[in-house]
Parts: sequence; structure tokens; C-alpha cells
Amino acid sequence: MKFDNVLSEINGFGKFQIKLVLIQFLSRITLPCHFLLNNFMAAVPAHRCNISALDDGDIFRNLTLEQKLAVSIPAEQDGALSSCQMFSQLHYQHLSGSNRSEDTFTVQCQNGWVYDNSTFKSTLATEWDLVCSRKGMNRATASVFFIGVMFGAPLFGFLSDRFGRRPLLLVSYLSSMTFAVLSAFSTSYIMFVILRFFTGMSLAGISIISIVLNVEWFSIEHRTFSGVIISLDWTLGNLILCGIAYCVNEWRMLILAVTSPLILAVIAWRWLPESARWLMAHGKADAAHRYIMQCAKMNNRATCMATITPRTLLESADTETGEKKYTFADLFRTPNIRKLAICSGIVWYGVAFTYYGISLNIAGFGLNPYLTQLVFASIEMPMKIGVYFFLEKVGRRPGMIGTMLFTGLCLLINIFVSEDKWVIRTVVAVLGKALSEASFTIVFLFTTELYPTVVRQNGVGYTSFLARLGVSISPLIVLLEDVWHFLPGVIYCAVAVGSGLVASLLPETLNTRLPEFIEDIEKPRVQSSRKKEIH
Repeated sequence: MKFDNVLSEINGFGKFQIKLVLIQFLSRITLPCHFLLNNFMAAVPAHRCNISALDDGDIFRNLTLEQKLAVSIPAEQDGALSSCQMFSQLHYQHLSGSNRSEDTFTVQCQNGWVYDNSTFKSTLATEWDLVCSRKGMNRATASVFFIGVMFGAPLFGFLSDRFGRRPLLLVSYLSSMTFAVLSAFSTSYIMFVILRFFTGMSLAGISIISIVLNVEWFSIEHRTFSGVIISLDWTLGNLILCGIAYCVNEWRMLILAVTSPLILAVIAWRWLPESARWLMAHGKADAAHRYIMQCAKMNNRATCMATITPRTLLESADTETGEKKYTFADLFRTPNIRKLAICSGIVWYGVAFTYYGISLNIAGFGLNPYLTQLVFASIEMPMKIGVYFFLEKVGRRPGMIGTMLFTGLCLLINIFVSEDKWVIRTVVAVLGKALSEASFTIVFLFTTELYPTVVRQNGVGYTSFLARLGVSISPLIVLLEDVWHFLPGVIYCAVAVGSGLVASLLPETLNTRLPEFIEDIEKPRVQSSRKKEIH
């Protein structure tokens, strides 16, 4: 008897699965809070040179603040004060309305900066003066975080395939909480960057292990629902981040606030089950039987387990695994899984590359950061509801292909729409972001269904690694507009369309049993009819 048959007998979507989703909700809502934290934590408020140390005798001291600024800081073309420059010497002729340009030499700010604290009380930029010539250091904090995620994904993928989903989730909870709290008390920029790297590495475990654990406990007919409902954690976390950031405008306290749900996640971990699929695949039939009995009792299907013993569960495996340990190399040993690994890796890279390319380049809202965050989070909910019905009726592969191709179409349209038509550009950009978010929802579910249980976490870790590589490179593409103004848009469009076409090479997984072993990948997938009674 296949595990999917057992799961259908004991109800693959009951109180047990609902409890599983709710427990993991506590940890998963912290993911968008940290992944998008730089929108608030590293925000750069309006700033100008600090002129409080300037003193040119009684004349300067008797000037008003507005007059002091006029004689010490040059104005930009739009009339605003320069953020990074100051005059090499005071220009009192500006007080009489004379703005002659001769002898108006400027230098970098000599005594630090003064920041507008009306929106943010403190950020990384104000803490360590990461502005002007040091602004690259501010942007680097996000890159270092995602590099940590990039390395954490394959690491936790490998370890959870070797030692189990449940223990590695606890390791992720504790390490994420520890490094995040320590980063909030950083005394230097270098210390903060190092701790953010390890925070990202730890959060990668929560990201990839939790979704696999959920999918492995849902029956075939409810896997689509499980994938979409789990993705809603990201949307809710987005909204929660918006609310927390609005109430907490000091970066140290903001880190502590968005990390706090992990305390509840650690407490609730004791009620989190191990993956019975993983236990069976590793020959631990007694432990698998215990968790399956828990599921049956909670779902009021205990009578269905009367004839199922640990021995029958062990015999349900078609292939003897023995003591074999699976590694990333197994993703490339045989033809079909090699093709699967290459194609899914390209698709993941394209999805992440395009999503963050759009997210970092949407302009024209004219809104404050909190309202912008709220708009972005709000458009995700209706899109994901639509994705659920599409995946249920049509399938994963058409959904993956369609969302990426239409994302590319939105990017293509905005290349030809002039910047003065900002309403059209904004609508198309928001639609493109919604479609790219939908592609993320699909690719997570699709990937967990494609890889066999024995290397599922290795597969998800490998693809997540490539995704974070795309995230790290994506912001740099914007710099190519100096070569040709439309080049970044063309590249984002080409990657979206290309990854969508590659997705067409992947097999459909709608209503198919999850593969348990690599051997299952090397033979045709078995379709499971929802209307057929399973005995």
C-alpha cells in the first residue's frame, strides 16, 4: 500500500493537517518580515551636511538657520539642498540674492549629516552614516543577507534529508532567533553584516523545510490547497511587517519585533510532527506508524488503521534503500532527474531574478513606504486565490509557463510606454509584480512535487540556492541603463520569457503521487483519480 493511499484513508486534509499549517504559520510569517526588512531598516531619509561646527565669527552666529544653510550648502537644480556637498567656504553673497558660480568650490560633508527623522527615528543609514560615498555599504546589507540565504538553502536541504525535517526546523528557529537578536545589538557595521549573513542562512531552513513538511502530509487531492495556503503566509507576513514598521520606527527594536513570533514557534515545535514519508523512506517504520496513528485519531479515522502495522508500511516501499545516504550528486546521476534538476534550477533562477527585478524598480506611486508596502501586499491575495483555482483545474506546468510569459509581456510593454504616462506604467508594473508573485507560489509547490522524498530537500535546497543567486545579481542589472536606457528591461523580459519556455520541459504533477525514490522519477508518473475509491 502506497503512502498516498494510506494518507487518503486517514483523511489527507483534516484537523491534523490544519494544526500543522497553523504551527508553521508562527515561523513562516517572519520570512517576509526579514526578507523585506531593508525597505524600512535601511531606508535613507532626507539628509544634508551638518553645519553646526561651522563658525565664522559673529556674522555667522547671528544668522537664522535658513540663512546659515544658504551660505554653506549649495542647492540642486530643483532648489533642494545638496545631500552630500557643502561649500569649501561660506558664501555670504547668497544672502543678497547673488548666486554667482565663480569660486563656489564644493567639498564632501566634513562634519557628518543631519537627517530628517519625521518618518524614521533611526535606520542603518543614520546609525553609521551610510549615505553619499558610503551608500553602497547600505545596499550591501541586503546582498549579504541574501547570500546567507543562498548558502543556507542547500545546507539545510542536505541536513534535513539526512536527519529529518523536524529537528532541523528547531535548529532553524533557534539559530534564526539568536543571530537576529544579536544583530539588533550590533556595535559596528561589520558586526551587523556578519550577523545578518548568518540570520539569512538560518532563515533559509525555515523557508525550504516548512513547505516540504506541509506538502508531505497532505493527500494528492489537497496538495494544491496546501501549497497556496502556505504561500499566503508570505502575504500575511507582508501586511504584518507593514503594521510593525509603522509602529516601530527604530531599526534595532524593529528587528526584535519582527523576530518575536519565533519564540512562539519554538514553544509550538513540540507538537510538530515529523514527515512520515521521510521516516518510511529511511526505514523508520515504527516512528512513521506512530505519527500516522496520531493523524488518524485526530482526523477521526482510527478504524482505518486496524490492518496497517509498521511492517506493512515498511513493505509498502517498492525499493530497498538500505543505509544509502543521498547527496546533491544524486540529483545529476540519472537522465530524468538530471533533466529535472537543470530545468527546475533555471526556472527558479528566472522566477527570483524577475520578481526582485520588478520589486526594486517599480516607480510612479508617489506614496510613502508604508502605503507602498501595503499596496504590494494587498495585490498578492487575489492573485493567489486565482492561482489556486487555476492549478486545480489546469495544472502546474501551464501555470508556471503562463505566469512567466505574461510577466515578460508586462516588462516588454513598459519598455515602450513613455515615462510621462506614469499611470499606465504603474498599472502594468503592479500587474507584472502580481504575476511574478504568482510564479513564486507555483514554483514552490511544483518543485516539492517534482523531486522524490529521499532527495526532496536536497532538490529544494539546490533550486533555492540558484534563486538567491538570481536575487543577488538582479539589482546589479539596473546599472546597465548607463550602457543603454532600455537594457535592464530587455534583460528582465528575456529572462522571464526564457525561464517560462524552460518550464515547458518539466512534467505535469497535477493529481500524481509524490515520488518516493529516484527510481520513481525514471519511470512514468502514476495518475491518481480523485473519484476512484482507494483500497
